Amino acid sequence: MPAAAVSPVLDQIDATLPAALERLMDLLRIPSISTDPAFKPDCARAADWLVAELQALGFDASARPTPGHPMVVAHGSSGTGPHLLFYGHYDVQPVDPLSLWHRDPFDPAIEETAKGRVIRARGASDDKGQLMTFIEACRAWKAVHGTLPGKLTIFLEGEEESGSPSLIPFLKANAEELSADVALICDTGLFGETPAIVTMLRGLLGEEFTIRAASRDLHSGMYGGLAQNPIHVLTRILAGLHDAEGHVQVPGFYDGVSELSDDLRAQWQNLAFDHARFLGDVGLSVPAGEQDRTPLEKLWSRPTAEVNGIWGGYTGDGFKTVLPGEAHAKVSFRLVGQQDPDTLRQAFRSWVEAQLPADCSVTWKGHGNSPASVMAIGHPAFAAARAALTEEWGMPAAFIGAGGSIPVAGYFKTYLGLDAILLGFGKDDDQIHSPNEKYDLTSFHKGIRSWARVLEKLA
Repeated sequence: MPAAAVSPVLDQIDATLPAALERLMDLLRIPSISTDPAFKPDCARAADWLVAELQALGFDASARPTPGHPMVVAHGSSGTGPHLLFYGHYDVQPVDPLSLWHRDPFDPAIEETAKGRVIRARGASDDKGQLMTFIEACRAWKAVHGTLPGKLTIFLEGEEESGSPSLIPFLKANAEELSADVALICDTGLFGETPAIVTMLRGLLGEEFTIRAASRDLHSGMYGGLAQNPIHVLTRILAGLHDAEGHVQVPGFYDGVSELSDDLRAQWQNLAFDHARFLGDVGLSVPAGEQDRTPLEKLWSRPTAEVNGIWGGYTGDGFKTVLPGEAHAKVSFRLVGQQDPDTLRQAFRSWVEAQLPADCSVTWKGHGNSPASVMAIGHPAFAAARAALTEEWGMPAAFIGAGGSIPVAGYFKTYLGLDAILLGFGKDDDQIHSPNEKYDLTSFHKGIRSWARVLEKLA
């Protein structure tokens, strides 16, 4: 496709931005809270709204029923080139506590702030504003050229904010229809002001366990010093989870953890990440974790073991001299590379059980289990997308990691065999999942322009 093809599309985007904003406002007014059954009709209404918009652009679009909320699937094709699958989600988080919002969360508005104009509403950034950047890019392309920019499938989920219970069954049942050459996911953000493509996501493994000793809580005067205290046992084990340099001590924990390539390491170093400011924003100053790793490595490319909760004995008001019969903890692991969650779960359990003294036992409850996602950035689509972002934002786009998990990227790889290009235009201060969520007007505008450029490079 000639590079000149995108220039009039960018002009069209600029000229029709007010209309694009009005369409986004219409979608934001729909309270599509997926986790609350009271909003089930609104989730269906949001899906139908999107279907109507996509049909108007020439897509063969429909809302597919699931046991939960509908999946929106749309197909459009023009010319030759790779088949692209775009993913976003139309459901949003609950708005509680409502008293902390400056305005009705489903009455969107453009507000002036010290940092510029923003779109204020629940879902503005996560993920309605983001998914609409792609749809509006397609709209502008169709208006200028009369056709869609290539072979496209759009797949919009309605349960992302409530654990995606219908997603895997839907992918399995519709794998042939959803097959493509590469997936595009718009549910991420900029790195500061730098356009970025997320190429690695950490997986997640959760464990909850209870250590038991005596058959009941005991009087510490009668039994203290003679009977095992399960809180002592639990805290001693958890204290040994890391060595003095921050390395995890579970045998085999680092199996499957790979080192960064020189090119990726150099890109991350050029981002000039200010870890002092990052920690200072939450009242901290000294980096923890593996002392032989840089801050960005710790956040994006290294695995973690974290104690998320611990309790036992008497924790109410006043004081009770009890020697507890049991103690509890929740521990999570962020996984990277080829770490296998099932293997790691068993390794951690065996490590804990091997340290139990006589008269103590442990029971387990697993929580969550998803591997890391590492994208094959050698795929030419990644270089093309990076070049498109660089052109639009006027600075080199970066391949970055993400400390959290976006399970759909891993599911696309597992069930559809697709690598995913994760790019988005959110900012760290968008307050997603919190009161007063916003999306910068610049992010929306340049996001549409960015997708037009990406589609021109890929189509």
